[in-house]
Order: sequence, then structure tokens, then C-alpha cells
Amino acid sequence: MASQDWFDKDFYKVLSVSKDVSAADLKKQYRKLARQYHPDSNPGDASAEAKFKEISEAHSVLGDPEQRKEYDQIRAMGSGARFTAGGQGQSGGFEDVFGGMFGGAGGRGGAGGGSNAGYSYQQGGFDDLLGGMFGGNQGFGQPSGGYRGFGGPTRGRDVTARTTVDFLTATKGDTIKLQTAEGTTITVKIPAGVSDGQKIKLRGKGESSADGGETGDIVLTVSVRKHPVFERDGLNLRVNVPVTFVEATLGATIEVPTLGGDPVKLRVGPGTPSGRVLRVKGRGVETPKGTGDLLAVVQVAVPSHLSDEARSALEAFHALEPQENPRAELLAKAHE
Repeated sequence: MASQDWFDKDFYKVLSVSKDVSAADLKKQYRKLARQYHPDSNPGDASAEAKFKEISEAHSVLGDPEQRKEYDQIRAMGSGARFTAGGQGQSGGFEDVFGGMFGGAGGRGGAGGGSNAGYSYQQGGFDDLLGGMFGGNQGFGQPSGGYRGFGGPTRGRDVTARTTVDFLTATKGDTIKLQTAEGTTITVKIPAGVSDGQKIKLRGKGESSADGGETGDIVLTVSVRKHPVFERDGLNLRVNVPVTFVEATLGATIEVPTLGGDPVKLRVGPGTPSGRVLRVKGRGVETPKGTGDLLAVVQVAVPSHLSDEARSALEAFHALEPQENPRAELLAKAHE
């Protein structure tokens, strides 16, 4: 996201929370709004979908403590200060606002994005302004390197960036291309098993040194889109698998989907209860550190409509089934 967007958008207002809201209350409010405006709950409603995206964008910033701190600082200085999009012959960010008061050479700030990823590009001078909040080693009163102070050449500044990848790319790994604010295309290798919010350092892809020193890095934060079926559990993948009452009672062989591959057959044993986890070895996330499994969570599907014949047959079964109360143990333990 460009810093200009952070000036223009009040994420606290979007989520209807106060600026001092706790992390727990923020998450609770986000979940409430997400359920209300989720496209699945509002099919065909374009305004609800737009609101859902706006809510998700706000939470992606305020839900991350580091980004929330940066956002609050930028908004606090927003009376008159503005970032501009980077480009040929342009300079932006706080170097323009403060007239290079810290001796910077005038960097290029702004936003740029490739066609395949929501990519934002931020110039490193902002880091210096806030006292090296991203780990820079240049302080306010301390000159360093080359003609600016003492010692050897200064290292180029690091640049922060963000990109969003789909669930399959994050799980299997892939090589993607991103575009910087200056229009330069860079190739990024997304490692298999990258998690949501993980940072990748691209060495030597940041800002060049003004006096011949080492080039800075790009610190890329990866966001992972949710999958409609699968969910990460460490190196394992979880999937909820519906089975019928008869399949769960008598046992059956069912098909279970896999991520990016053909379905696999899985045996459901007689008397399998809802919630039981069936494991498929080696069909989880593959990384150099190990390979996870596919965890199929059984969900017994209860029919909502029965024919008269089916109802009669079920009532006959009920008369013949063992007269056991499945809640007896639960009720007994509740009084211990």
C-alpha cells in the first residue's frame, strides 16, 4: 500500500473502532464486520463486496502491530504532508516535505505494482526520519561514511515492500515478477511453505549507495490469500470432509481432494464420529525442512429432508438400535 493511501484512508473509521482499541477488540470487531459483509453472505451485492475488501484492507494494516505503529505515525503527521508516486524525475516521501533536512540525496517514494501481485514500494528515507524503526543503523546526530562523515562508504538504504500471493503459490513455491516504483522488474523466488506475514529479504535490490558503498536490500512482506477448502496447520493441510450418516455408521471409501493434485481415496471406518481426523501421509506442505500430511476432518452430514419411506425406516432403526444415551458420561462429569 502506498503511503499516500494511509493519509487518505481512516482505517479506524472503516472498522468503527477508536484509535486506542486493543488488539483483541480490534480482531473481534473485524470478524463481526467480515461476517456481515462477506460475499458468501451477500451474493451478487457489489457494495457489500467492496465494503468487505475495505474492511480486509484496514485490518491487514491495523492487525499488524508494526504496520499499525507506522500507520499511526504517518497519520499523525498528515496535516499537509503528502507522498507522491515515484517516477522519472520525481522525488517523494518525507525528504520533499522537510527539504532534505537530514542531508539525504532525495529518494524516490511512492507505490508501484506488478500485474500479478498487490505490490507496494516505500522509499527508505522514511525509516531514517523515524529513528531507524526498521533496523537501520543511521541515527539523528551520528554521521557515517564517506564525505557525509567519517569512515568508509555508506550502505544504501533498505526498502520495504509488500506482495500478495495465492494459497497454492505459498504452499508449493514459485517465482514471480514484481515492479518497483521506478519501473524496474525484479524476479522473486517465493519459497515453498511461506506463511502469511513472513518477510523475505532480497539482498542488493534496495537503494544504491550515494558514495560507492554496498547496495541496500528490499524487505518483502508476503500476504497469503485464504483458500476456500484448505487451511495451513504448520506443515500439514487441513480439509473438512462431509460424509453421510450411513457412511459414518457402516463405513465407506470416499474421495478426498488434495491441493493442486488429483483426489485420493480414504477409508472411513464403521462408527466414525464427526470430528475424527484421518491422515494422508505426505500430501501436505513440502519444504526442505520436511513434508507435512493432509488431515481430513470428518463432518457427518445430517439430511435436512426425508421422504416418508426414509423416515419410517429411520424410526424402525431407532427402535432396534442400542438404548444408549451418548450424553450420559457428559452429564455425569458435569456434576463431579
